[in-house]
Amino acid sequence: MPLNYLVAKAELNPKKLFLIDGIGAIMSALLLGVVLANLERIFGIPSSTLYFLAILPIFFAIYDFYGYRKGNDKLSPYLTGIAVINLLYCCLSIGVAFRHIGTITNFGWTYILIEILIVTILVIVELKVAKRLANHNNPAHNPMAGVDH
Repeated sequence: MPLNYLVAKAELNPKKLFLIDGIGAIMSALLLGVVLANLERIFGIPSSTLYFLAILPIFFAIYDFYGYRKGNDKLSPYLTGIAVINLLYCCLSIGVAFRHIGTITNFGWTYILIEILIVTILVIVELKVAKRLANHNNPAHNPMAGVDH
């Protein structure tokens, strides 16, 4: 599925991006804090580190559900905000993986890299939709904004 298609689809209902992001954050928290933490031997990342990584997405989910409740004309900054937070989380995840390079297994690397791939695609879509929404709501970029019909 091409990225432009995802952006166009998301632009039709940008609030769904917050739901998708929030559900993904909850899934990450559960996978890290329950599944991977109980399989430390298989993934090679200490459970204490996984618990730390699992707590952060819970806050992201709260932010997402707050953003979902905002008005459509105010979504752009919230989408940009969650995109930046997601990127920082990806950097943190890579840092954690390298911090445990002596113990992390191929399964651990696979999980981290798949999560980063999924989150990066979501970030790209969020940023593109946020930019389009900002341009659409900005009279300087939209000559029809503020014109009564």
